[in-house]
Amino acid sequence: MQFDSISDFFNMGGYAFYVWLSYGVTFCCLSTLIITSARQKRKVLIEIAKKMDREERLKETRSTKS
Repeated sequence: MQFDSISDFFNMGGYAFYVWLSYGVTFCCLSTLIITSARQKRKVLIEIAKKMDREERLKETRSTKS
Protein backbone atom coordinates (compact mmCIF):
# COMPACT_ATOMS: atom_id res chain seq x y z
CA MET A 1 0.00 0.00 0.00
CA GLN A 2 1.24 3.51 -0.79
CA PHE A 3 0.29 5.08 2.55
CA ASP A 4 1.13 3.94 6.08
CA SER A 5 -2.10 5.19 7.64
CA ILE A 6 -5.40 6.73 6.71
CA SER A 7 -4.18 10.14 7.89
CA ASP A 8 -1.22 9.85 5.50
CA PHE A 9 -3.70 9.11 2.74
CA PHE A 10 -5.72 12.24 3.50
CA ASN A 11 -2.52 14.30 3.88
CA MET A 12 -1.35 13.16 0.41
CA GLY A 13 2.30 13.68 1.21
CA GLY A 14 1.83 17.35 2.04
CA TYR A 15 -0.16 18.13 -1.10
CA ALA A 16 -3.60 17.50 0.41
CA PHE A 17 -4.89 21.01 -0.23
CA TYR A 18 -4.14 20.86 -3.95
CA VAL A 19 -5.24 17.26 -4.41
CA TRP A 20 -8.56 17.57 -2.59
CA LEU A 21 -9.20 20.99 -4.09
CA SER A 22 -8.76 19.54 -7.57
CA TYR A 23 -11.16 16.72 -6.72
CA GLY A 24 -13.68 19.24 -5.40
CA VAL A 25 -13.43 21.52 -8.42
CA THR A 26 -13.76 18.57 -10.79
CA PHE A 27 -16.80 17.25 -8.92
CA CYS A 28 -18.45 20.70 -8.97
CA CYS A 29 -17.77 21.15 -12.69
CA LEU A 30 -19.12 17.73 -13.60
CA SER A 31 -22.17 18.21 -11.38
CA THR A 32 -22.88 21.58 -12.98
CA LEU A 33 -22.49 20.10 -16.45
CA ILE A 34 -24.89 17.25 -15.69
CA ILE A 35 -27.49 19.52 -14.10
CA THR A 36 -27.42 22.12 -16.89
CA SER A 37 -27.57 19.42 -19.56
CA ALA A 38 -30.60 17.83 -17.92
CA ARG A 39 -32.35 21.20 -17.65
CA GLN A 40 -31.63 22.06 -21.28
CA LYS A 41 -32.89 18.67 -22.42
CA ARG A 42 -36.10 19.15 -20.47
CA LYS A 43 -36.59 22.63 -21.97
CA VAL A 44 -36.02 21.32 -25.49
CA LEU A 45 -38.51 18.50 -24.97
CA ILE A 46 -41.10 20.96 -23.64
CA GLU A 47 -40.57 23.23 -26.64
CA ILE A 48 -40.95 20.29 -29.02
CA ALA A 49 -44.18 19.26 -27.31
CA LYS A 50 -45.52 22.83 -27.54
CA LYS A 51 -44.61 23.02 -31.22
CA MET A 52 -46.31 19.70 -31.95
CA ASP A 53 -49.46 20.83 -30.12
CA ARG A 54 -49.43 24.11 -32.03
CA GLU A 55 -49.09 22.30 -35.36
CA GLU A 56 -51.89 19.90 -34.43
CA ARG A 57 -54.20 22.81 -33.58
CA LEU A 58 -53.34 24.48 -36.90
CA LYS A 59 -54.18 21.29 -38.78
CA GLU A 60 -57.51 21.04 -36.97
CA THR A 61 -58.46 24.63 -37.71
CA ARG A 62 -57.44 24.29 -41.35
CA SER A 63 -59.46 21.10 -41.76
CA THR A 64 -62.59 22.64 -40.18
CA LYS A 65 -62.36 25.74 -42.41
CA SER A 66 -62.21 23.65 -45.59
